[in-house]
Amino acid sequence: MSMTLDHVNCIYSADTNHSVHALKDICLTINDGEFIGLIGHTGCGKSTLVQHLNGLLKPTSGQILFDGEDINAKGYDRKALRGKVGLVFQYPEHQLFEADVFSDVCFGPTNLGLDRKEVELRAYEALKSVGVDDDDFYNSPFELSGGQKRRVAIAGVLAMKPQILILDEPTAGLDPQGRVEILELISHLHRDEHMTIILVSHSMDDVADYAERLIVMEHGSIVYDDVPGEVFKNVRELERMDLGVPEVTYIMRAIRRIGYDVDDTTTKVDDAVEQILGLYRDKNRKQDI
Repeated sequence: MSMTLDHVNCIYSADTNHSVHALKDICLTINDGEFIGLIGHTGCGKSTLVQHLNGLLKPTSGQILFDGEDINAKGYDRKALRGKVGLVFQYPEHQLFEADVFSDVCFGPTNLGLDRKEVELRAYEALKSVGVDDDDFYNSPFELSGGQKRRVAIAGVLAMKPQILILDEPTAGLDPQGRVEILELISHLHRDEHMTIILVSHSMDDVADYAERLIVMEHGSIVYDDVPGEVFKNVRELERMDLGVPEVTYIMRAIRRIGYDVDDTTTKVDDAVEQILGLYRDKNRKQDI
């Protein structure tokens, strides 16, 4: 199911001397099955935007349509919406509160009014899908590592069986190994579970490796909305926004500057490695001749 934002504005403390125009005339469509990277500097409006997508915030003006229906219309079932559009907040482990892991993951589907058997089945499937061991099901979530807490928090949203999964800075505060594990988990949900993913991040390397479409925000507005290769052509503008481009793109640009024929818009490490190996093979071939 698609979601459309039609000229959405959000003004905090409107009609006061302290008003903040957090979202400015946002127009975009989120298509079924996409993996979108939403990027921008702190304070650009990313978190405000995603909290509008499942009705946590209501726009000052404009419409948000889910499957063609206005989610802010009178009588619209926003509780049901939050089961379909799941939102994992930044540092979601701070929201863990139950005595054990399994009970925590049961909380969401219980609030959907499901019977106990369905709730427990959903919780079990969600925990297994994020790689939590059975032995940890009845341990306190506060005894787990940072990465495992993050997995449990994600499982709590997955147990609602959302069609769209939004993750706000899901790797914040994790060590490099934990970061890779969480990103691979998200990639699996998109690739194998066919889930629509919106990954909010300020890390260009994270979104370049996984996202198929990038939306760049600045001062509450959408600046770019395109495939990663096209967005990352705007190096100087992205640097002005304190974002830059992926490290691998900088490396490929440097290689091209010294005269080698490589694609200096490359955004993925695997693609860069293949091109560099190709240069090496060409050099050896010429030496053999």
